[in-house]
Amino acid sequence: MAFFNDLTILSLEQATVLPYLTYRLAHDGMNVIRLEHPVYGDPNRFIGENVLNEERMNAYFLCINAGKKALTLNLAEDEGQKIFHSLIEELDVDIFATNQLPKNYQKLGIDYDSLKSLKPNIIWLGVTGFGPDSDEAAYDPILQARSGMMELTGEAEGNPQVVGIPLPDMGTSEHAYGLLMKALYQRQVTGEGSCINMAMFESSVSWLTVPITLTGSFGKNITRRGNTHEFFAPVSVYQTQNGFVYVAVGNDRQWKNIVAQDIFKALDKPEYEKNAGRIKDVKQLNQAIHEITRYHTSEELIDLFTTLTVPISKIKTVAEVIQDPLVEQRLLNAEDPVTGTRITLAPPPNMTSFLEQSDRRLSFPPRFGEQNSDIYGRKLGYSDDDLVRFKEDGII
Repeated sequence: MAFFNDLTILSLEQATVLPYLTYRLAHDGMNVIRLEHPVYGDPNRFIGENVLNEERMNAYFLCINAGKKALTLNLAEDEGQKIFHSLIEELDVDIFATNQLPKNYQKLGIDYDSLKSLKPNIIWLGVTGFGPDSDEAAYDPILQARSGMMELTGEAEGNPQVVGIPLPDMGTSEHAYGLLMKALYQRQVTGEGSCINMAMFESSVSWLTVPITLTGSFGKNITRRGNTHEFFAPVSVYQTQNGFVYVAVGNDRQWKNIVAQDIFKALDKPEYEKNAGRIKDVKQLNQAIHEITRYHTSEELIDLFTTLTVPISKIKTVAEVIQDPLVEQRLLNAEDPVTGTRITLAPPPNMTSFLEQSDRRLSFPPRFGEQNSDIYGRKLGYSDDDLVRFKEDGII
């Protein structure tokens, strides 16, 4: 929507949780400016292969920072805080976000009350590991372990495993995205800003809907189960002649259609007619299915199950996912004006009007402090001599 283009987000961000959120806001066309310490910067700038052959632009950083601008600023210095407050006022910042530890809020002059005194209708977002009263550091795997996600992931007889993507990071980003949209609507209606505290731990635990109800209410022991499903069978991964497929049978009618086919007739047994019977004997049932599927190609099985309206999919590699026609037409991209390097970016959860109008292209992830001269000089009015002095004094 066009009005998003008029919104400015200033984000003191690093790592994944907040950069992914502001990346999502960039998809809407918002003016996203990331703040970094002039010496340390975002640690993720140093992670992954050095694909551009320059410092602080490593591959891992490129994935979720396109469409943004970048400033460096030392908020531990009084002059740095003075410049920061000028940014809030002169850029008419709509949203300020940070994933600093709460103990640093007042020390750095980024607390809600300080910013509200400068701009009464500002929307303030603090993303923390365990809430605004905790200064405990939190990385995604720690959240997966503490929230129970890891206990629910892996083979039934194996060790707990981390989820393949950083869900606590990215799930928290999505929850925060929703809260920001509510805050923007509230401000539109009432003219009032908001103070939002978003805890990664609360976000992560909120995904455990079935495990918490069944454990807390009925004393069930919910734990990892590999590729099977607790309440439906057969639901699992099965080997084929040329790979693997995942099959998900959701009701007895689908099962009846499967065993009506010649290759599965041996499984047409009275004890398997109902889901409860299949669940009761799920280990043997899955072994029997495997003994059938391994003699057929993935393509044969996909064609067969699709005609029966039984959900099935090949277990695709990431390279194959990129080539999926449904994905390919939604991929985003960015091109570096300096080196000409073009990067492919994951599609958004929904295609925004901004992305459609830009032909799914975002500006290249910003270099360290790339917009210092433009924003501090042209927009805040500092001279070239001022900027040189700021750099020499470690302010920017």
